[in-house]
Amino acid sequence: MAKLFITLAACSGMLAVAFGAFGAHALKGRLDDYAQGIFQTAVQYHFYHSLALLAVGVIALSHPNVTLLRSSGWLFMLGIVVFSGSLYLLSLSGVRWLGAITPLGGLAFIAGWGCLAAASWKLLA
Repeated sequence: MAKLFITLAACSGMLAVAFGAFGAHALKGRLDDYAQGIFQTAVQYHFYHSLALLAVGVIALSHPNVTLLRSSGWLFMLGIVVFSGSLYLLSLSGVRWLGAITPLGGLAFIAGWGCLAAASWKLLA
């Protein structure tokens, strides 16, 4: 589990940096301020949760069989795909209904942090 989540975190972080650079350089002047802000929000949450995923992987090095930890990692991945992914698409396409999907990714992030908190409480008891 540790190898998987550390690898996913590294790939996700790499994509977050690439998307951030793309947004700052290639999209500058192509998107209005509103769409640029949406894209930037997607990048920020993508990057924050790539780091959270890395933390899950590092913790899993010494606690590989903790179900709540595994759940946390998958929820962070789901949140990155759904929350940040829907915002990336919304900012680039202008398709407004994509904004209705975004909160589902936010709920995955919240649940991921909750699982991480519960796993930590259990491991440090």
